[in-house]
Amino acid sequence: ALQRTLEFEEELAEKFGGGTRSKDAVDDNEETERSGNKSQTVSDIRKKYEKKLAAHDGSQHEEQDGQKDSSVPGAGFNFRGIISSCFEPHLSVYIELEEKTLMDSLEKEMLEETWEIEEGSQTNILSSSIKVFVIIRRSLKRCSALTRNQTLFNLFKAFQKVLKAYATKLFARLPKGGTGIVAAATGIEGQIKTSDKDERVICYIVNTAEYCHKTCGELADNVSKLIDAQFADRVDMSEVQDEFSAVITKSLITLVHGIETKFDSEMAAMTRVPWSTLESVGDQSDYVNGINLILTSSIPVLGSLLSPIYFQFFLDKLASSLGPRFYHNIFKCKQISETGAQQMLLDTQAVKTILLEIPSLGKQTAGAASYSKFVSREMSKAEALLKVILSPIDSVADTYCALLPEGTLTEFQRLLELKGLKKADQQSILDDFNKRGSGISQPTIMAPSSAPNTSIAPVITNAAASPGAITSRDDVLTRAAALGRGAATTGFKRFLALTEAAKDRKDGPFRKLFNG
Repeated sequence: ALQRTLEFEEELAEKFGGGTRSKDAVDDNEETERSGNKSQTVSDIRKKYEKKLAAHDGSQHEEQDGQKDSSVPGAGFNFRGIISSCFEPHLSVYIELEEKTLMDSLEKEMLEETWEIEEGSQTNILSSSIKVFVIIRRSLKRCSALTRNQTLFNLFKAFQKVLKAYATKLFARLPKGGTGIVAAATGIEGQIKTSDKDERVICYIVNTAEYCHKTCGELADNVSKLIDAQFADRVDMSEVQDEFSAVITKSLITLVHGIETKFDSEMAAMTRVPWSTLESVGDQSDYVNGINLILTSSIPVLGSLLSPIYFQFFLDKLASSLGPRFYHNIFKCKQISETGAQQMLLDTQAVKTILLEIPSLGKQTAGAASYSKFVSREMSKAEALLKVILSPIDSVADTYCALLPEGTLTEFQRLLELKGLKKADQQSILDDFNKRGSGISQPTIMAPSSAPNTSIAPVITNAAASPGAITSRDDVLTRAAALGRGAATTGFKRFLALTEAAKDRKDGPFRKLFNG
């Protein structure tokens, strides 16, 4: 009925509206004039002069009536809306039907979604997203042909609901972690297991959500141009875009958690290595090869499917997870001998190299500098920890404070256990550590028993004041570096290198070995 009414109003405007004919009609007449066609019909000629007459009459009305609005019915014979506007308050039924149709179409598309990309596709986005926006555009075209007032704005709000529902369905497709009593009892709550297909689907969801985020903005721009000016400022898709942004973030975090879960078995294998009984240092351990295999099978695919900005986000999250995790996993091991620490240090350097090669593996090296810096910083902590384990007992506190100034007492105590020290032997070292305060820059003064006891001492003491004290922080760092360089050699060769260096010194803990 509304469509027929609009057509009737158009006929009235065409026949009796004077200069109020539609822009399309005016354009048609202008085109006819420009064409210079000599075979014009009588109707064409009449329209031409009606236009001129209407313009002439309009100028006379303006002179007589001043500011009188010629668009008011009766003043300029504007028939548009004088009948059809009566429909506007009652078009909520039409909007409800459109919304139901859109929701039903969405459900149908999701049922038919294969969560795979058609072969040869260059976009790597799900077909359902393209079809949803095609359906929305058709709905917009239908409505804008009928009305561009409140009803069109209400339809726009229906579009928002449909797109939010689509974002929710994308979110629901992401792999979920373990939950419930069993998961809590086994300690795997929150872990997310992802297959190779799951990783591809997550990438498709990321790309699809990005496409929807962009297309939502374009849809809002189109509606703003079509709708009456009084509603244009209220056309906003920011809430819907936020929904799709949340899907992107959650997807990438899920991707990281899935990779983390794949590392679980390798981290467990690392703790099962008999570090206390290793007889020699060899090639990198099997768990390192396992880590490398996981990354070489996943990263190339992720790099080919994700855009640079999201691949970089994924890398940053992965680095912030794996670096600290590897560090804390060292504390989960049992006793670590000197040879075991050397082997683990070699493994740590191998893992660091593997992580640094991830951007190249994914063929996305843009922004790799910040990632590499972060990986190097995090993995250097694990290297520093192992160098502390390699240090002699009488200088372990100094080395720990120098290499890990942010370390805690609990962590230091666990480190002593890794070195194989018994509780009774640990106490004196722990007392010495407590006296050092926040780090090596503030060690305890080796003062006589009659001197007042202080927990934070001045800067470094000199060798004359205490023959057993370390002379400087640089000295500690130099020795620790020597420990790291010896990781690829046997323990005996490293010991010889250190003792030869100690013979040339007149002070320090190593000199005690030759003082008898």
